[in-house]
This record gives sequence, structure tokens and C-alpha cells, in this order.
Amino acid sequence: MELKINNQIKQFPLDSLTVQALLDLEIPEKQNGIAVAINATVIPRINWNTHILNPTDDILIISATQGG
Repeated sequence: MELKINNQIKQFPLDSLTVQALLDLEIPEKQNGIAVAINATVIPRINWNTHILNPTDDILIISATQGG
């Protein structure tokens, strides 16, 4: 499966991925303080295990940072 993540095209060996499965592959060590948007719509964390990604999805993963 080919996905566009943060404006980069990436290949995955699976035919189907949920948001949570993608995050487990991309950032397994740091999943607190992040937000995920699919096609400019924020996906609530409660839906990460059930939201299935499509190859045409534009995925944005945002990590919160501290500072001012």
C-alpha cells in the first residue's frame, strides 16, 4: 500500500492499515501528544483502531511541542 504521509509518499507491505497500525509502524516509541488528520479532518484517538486508511488519503501526523 502506498500512502502520502506529511507530504511524503511511503510504501507499506500491507494491503490494509488502520491509523493505529500506521502509527505503530511509523512512530512506535512516541504516540502521546500527537494528532492525526486524514484529508484535512482530525481523527479522534478513540477511532484510530477502526479508521481504515485508503491509498488516496492525505495523512498528516502532528506532534505537539513545548515552548513559546
